[in-house]
Amino acid sequence: MLRLRPHPLLDLQAFVARLPRPLAEVRSPASLLAGLALDAAAPMASSDAVRAAVRDLLRHGGFRPTGRSKPSSEYLLRAVGEGKLGAINLVVDACNVVSLHSGLPISVVDLDRARPPLEVALAAPQSRYVFNASGQEIDVSRLLCLHDAEGPCACPVKDAQRTKTGEATTRALALVWGSVALPGRAAEAARWYRDLLEASGATTEDAAIAAADPDGSAV
Repeated sequence: MLRLRPHPLLDLQAFVARLPRPLAEVRSPASLLAGLALDAAAPMASSDAVRAAVRDLLRHGGFRPTGRSKPSSEYLLRAVGEGKLGAINLVVDACNVVSLHSGLPISVVDLDRARPPLEVALAAPQSRYVFNASGQEIDVSRLLCLHDAEGPCACPVKDAQRTKTGEATTRALALVWGSVALPGRAAEAARWYRDLLEASGATTEDAAIAAADPDGSAV
């Protein structure tokens, strides 16, 4: 179960993907990788209005989504434009295609690396985590984050290294960070993401989400 603290702007879509084999044995088809281009045919397209709504979502609580802390969807736009984004693995590649064209940040975590209970809430002040294999850290204070028993582990900017998908991943949790200012967009992005994974043999199901009181207890 995923607990969700009250948030006036968040339209969260979450699902679980189960792979037929470990990720190292599952290839991203060429048709999917072709979507990692700005001019690729896609059922969704980002815009300045989408980018503004996403930044407003991240600002709620006091976080500043600028510079190196900009939304991951904006990072993808720049990386693809500069030719710096390549294939990683099926789950991440499909995530990147959908995030690039929908304009919405998407997090993906390995469910076997995350430790329950899982909760989406604003991170406490002075919250940080390592986000890459080089040991670099991001300050996620006052930012919407997925938390597990060890603390924040994913957010709309960068996901934690300790819960990222890898060669042995067989179960992944995907979180589409949508905004109520963009009605239906997060659901459309999640459906497209699931379709891409299912076309490569994965099965998907809705994640069970329970509203939580401000103190964190499920209701």
